[in-house]
Amino acid sequence: MGSTSAFVIRWINFFTMILALLVVGFGFWMSTHNDECRRTLTVPVMGLGGVIFLISLVGFLGAWKKITCLLWTYLIMLFVVLVAIMVFTVLAFIITNTGTGHSVPGVRYKEYRLQDYSSWFIKQLNDTEKWTRLKSCLVKSDDCNGLSRRYKTLKQYKLADLTPMESGCCRPPAECGYPAVNASYFDLSYHPVSTNVDCKLYKNGRSVLCYDCDSCKAGVAQYMKAEWRVVAIFNVILFVILSFVYFVACCARRNAGENDSKVPTRWHA
Repeated sequence: MGSTSAFVIRWINFFTMILALLVVGFGFWMSTHNDECRRTLTVPVMGLGGVIFLISLVGFLGAWKKITCLLWTYLIMLFVVLVAIMVFTVLAFIITNTGTGHSVPGVRYKEYRLQDYSSWFIKQLNDTEKWTRLKSCLVKSDDCNGLSRRYKTLKQYKLADLTPMESGCCRPPAECGYPAVNASYFDLSYHPVSTNVDCKLYKNGRSVLCYDCDSCKAGVAQYMKAEWRVVAIFNVILFVILSFVYFVACCARRNAGENDSKVPTRWHA
């Protein structure tokens, strides 16, 4: 391999190793800024960073030691990663293309409906085993438990910009017609004015609330949608960078092959 091509590939892979560490750092940031209920994509992102680091290390060592088989392995592995990133990103945009909040008269926050989201989200959230684990996590979180501490008066509560999970899991849907006594208690003595099943599922108990409601699952779907969108946009940027790296590495490898073929053969007497 030519010295210039080897130099280029070494530095390209040194750059991608730094990039891989940034990806791992992004995953670590996601884990520290979200509680255990919201870490669905933390491990995959950190895993992606680890794979990119490993591939870059293979390319770096191949160029440094001038081992052709390592360089071919590097190019093949990087190509597979690019395809995987592209497929995941396209699917992520398709899955997160539906679902939005609905305005509620007299309050600032919005409500969410499960049927608005993609069938993949609905299938995952309607899985009894998965939802039981997630519900247990939500019950322990501060999403609903801290509302009464944050909003002392009913006026503050109505003006609050609740998160999708707070709106869907901590209170009954507005169509039920239950008057709010405070941020964590509703007067259930009124007969619900809606046939929505969520109206009967809601209870004021801290471990019950609306955790079994479709509105709660919709709130989780909205959060997952936002999280997947962030990761998808991050993947687009990563794909562009790695595509450039792959193109340059292919050119360097091709030039190295041409240079090697031009080396004159020495004839011995």
